[in-house]
Amino acid sequence: MAQVTVTIDGKAYRMACEEGQEAHLTDLATRFDRYVMHLKSQFGEIGDLRLTVMSGIMIMDEVSELTRRVSGLEEELETLRGNRDSALAANARNEETLATVIDEVTTRIRGITEKLTARPGSEPN
Repeated sequence: MAQVTVTIDGKAYRMACEEGQEAHLTDLATRFDRYVMHLKSQFGEIGDLRLTVMSGIMIMDEVSELTRRVSGLEEELETLRGNRDSALAANARNEETLATVIDEVTTRIRGITEKLTARPGSEPN
C-alpha cells in the first residue's frame, strides 16, 4: 500500500491507497478541501465536524444530481438506439422493395427491348 499525506482545512492527514493511486487521492483531497474552505468562508469557524458533514452533504447533493442526469442520458440513449434499430429495419425493408421494383422494371425493359429488336415476321422469344 502506498502512503500519501493530504491537507484538508490546513491539517495534514496521512492516508493509505493502492499503488499508483497517489495522485488521484491527492486530487480528491484537494477538491474536498475546496468544499470545506468554501463553507468556512461562508460560515466561519463552526467546528471541524460540522464543516466536514456539510461538505459531505454538498458533495452527495452533486452526486445525486449527476446520477439523475446520467439516468436521463441512459434513457435517452436507449430511445435513440431503439429509433436507430427501427430506422435500420425500415431501411432494409425499403431496400428489399426497391430491389424488387428494379427487378420488375428490368424485366419489363428487356421485354420491350426484345419487341423493339424483333424482326418483322418473327416471333419474340
